[in-house]
Amino acid sequence: QVQVVESGGGLVQAGESLRLSCEVSGADFAAAGWYRQAPGKQRELVGSINSGGRTHYLDSVKGRFTISRDNTKTTMYLQMNSLKPEDTADYRCTTGIFVGVTYYPNPTWGQGTRVIVSS
Repeated sequence: QVQVVESGGGLVQAGESLRLSCEVSGADFAAAGWYRQAPGKQRELVGSINSGGRTHYLDSVKGRFTISRDNTKTTMYLQMNSLKPEDTADYRCTTGIFVGVTYYPNPTWGQGTRVIVSS
């Protein structure tokens, strides 16, 4: 059974950086993605990475966020630089698949990690 555990969230000031980690157990993963949900807003896909390491990002985080994975394919990271108050949200990772250029998450979700960016 695949499980995912996110970590690395916290309280930072605008302009600072955080690195989130997503530990995947139970299976190697080919594709994975990071989602976030801010209070009162819908969940959105922040970015994803495919089996070849190609990444896709939400327009609002391009140039600031970077998704990577380790060589064992059991851990995925989200490096977040130049954080803004609007990045405040609960961040969760998933494994999934790509159909064409569209990422579809598997139904296994972690508990998430909270990021709060103060102005």
